[in-house]
Amino acid sequence: MSKQPPSIAHHIGGRPYAGGSQRSHPVYNPARGEVAGEVRLADAADVAAAVAAAQAAFPAWAETPPIRRARVMFKFLELLNRHKDELARIITAEHGKVFSDAQGEVSRGIDIVEFACGVPQLLKGDYTDQVSTGIDNWTLRQPLGVVAGVTPFNFPAMVPMWMFPIAIATGNTFVLKPSPIDPGASLLVAELFAQAGLPDGVFNVVQGDKAAVDALIEHPDVRALSFVGSTPIAHQIYQAGARHGKRVQALGGAKNHMVVMPDADLDQAVDALVGAAYGSAGERCMAISVALLVGDVGDRLIPRLVERTRALQVRDGLHADAEMGPIVSRAALDRITGYIESGVAEGAQLLVDGRGFDAARAGAGCERGFWIGGTLFDHVQPTMRIYREEIFGPVLSCLRVADFAAALDLVNAHEFGNGVSCYTRDGHIAREFSRRVQVGMVGINVPIPVPMAWHGFGGWKASLFGDLHAYGEEGVRFYTKQKSVMQRWPESTGRGAEFAMPTAR
Repeated sequence: MSKQPPSIAHHIGGRPYAGGSQRSHPVYNPARGEVAGEVRLADAADVAAAVAAAQAAFPAWAETPPIRRARVMFKFLELLNRHKDELARIITAEHGKVFSDAQGEVSRGIDIVEFACGVPQLLKGDYTDQVSTGIDNWTLRQPLGVVAGVTPFNFPAMVPMWMFPIAIATGNTFVLKPSPIDPGASLLVAELFAQAGLPDGVFNVVQGDKAAVDALIEHPDVRALSFVGSTPIAHQIYQAGARHGKRVQALGGAKNHMVVMPDADLDQAVDALVGAAYGSAGERCMAISVALLVGDVGDRLIPRLVERTRALQVRDGLHADAEMGPIVSRAALDRITGYIESGVAEGAQLLVDGRGFDAARAGAGCERGFWIGGTLFDHVQPTMRIYREEIFGPVLSCLRVADFAAALDLVNAHEFGNGVSCYTRDGHIAREFSRRVQVGMVGINVPIPVPMAWHGFGGWKASLFGDLHAYGEEGVRFYTKQKSVMQRWPESTGRGAEFAMPTAR
């Protein structure tokens, strides 16, 4: 008799919440292709319960002094550090990325929590004495209310931590809607927050799909929504949120290029391309999926790249020597395979074909997993689908270009503008590239230029809808509203009624 997979529910008002919806979604171990759990999918009533809990908790939490909110965040930080390997193991089991990569994800999320611990400094306003005769003027930042985050499968710990630590530290209450593909990390975070002493209702988790997202967008008590995912969905959410009067921050897709100049250190460039293209099976919004090879560098670089791609250690992510794990789902694997077929049909040169990967190499019990090897194309053209569209898998497309200007033009002409990198020894090229490229995050001899916690994350063009980037000081501005106060005391008045616009005098 087969064992029933465990049910994964919501976390609302400080405790587990089963909800009224009977819909569910299977949670797989992608390395084995086995169902590991069933996650409950929220309906509008479940979302309303989470929002109501957050709304009830908001007044007291907003009035809590920032230093006391920071102390809760410090305790949460301590617990995260204590449980970070447990969190990483959950990520590897549900997502498939290798354990060391999952540890890195958790560590980068912890960076944001550390940043949020400085909330008393971050919330300081401006003050001008005697802005006019007898009048002082100052500004302060106040929380919005109930805010929500809708996050993707590829970083089930880090991306939510781009949002909720800053939102909560600045006095908001939060509803998280994680991906139903890998929901386990969100519930451990909720448990750790409870242990840290966070009041009930300040942090809530609703598992779900599009129905839950729509309910959050339409709920009048949700003041702002942060989203990370594909560009079409980001655009839809941005438009729908605006129609409902919400503040929206919607981060979309990417097609990140790496420009390799003829003078680049080839060993460094190959290491960078292999790690950035195939790490996390290419399921990163900052993965390098296009290499622009300038001049004759392609003839020297491609043979090394072929060798390294073929030698990738593709295994169950819990193996210590694994460099790349499985694809997150069967549907994603089929989509990636379709892109490879498209590249071949359109005439790109397929140098390494990951479709023939032998699952037995991944480890015992992995025969039914969602496996593919690293895939490498050369002589890709800008008109091809594998160049124009986001694949979100371990497929690297190489284009040959004549010079730096041609490479820069290709990057700037692309629909997406999330991340980009340039490998060179030439300081002038590096400076010109960083100044002229139309992309939000730029690396010079850095393959994945994800900014640190205090700088903020965000792309340009179709990679971001909204004015403010995630986390950092921009995150503080997103989750707060500015109030300006002008003050004058009776002893300084006496002019009588004034009908003209006030001026400094």
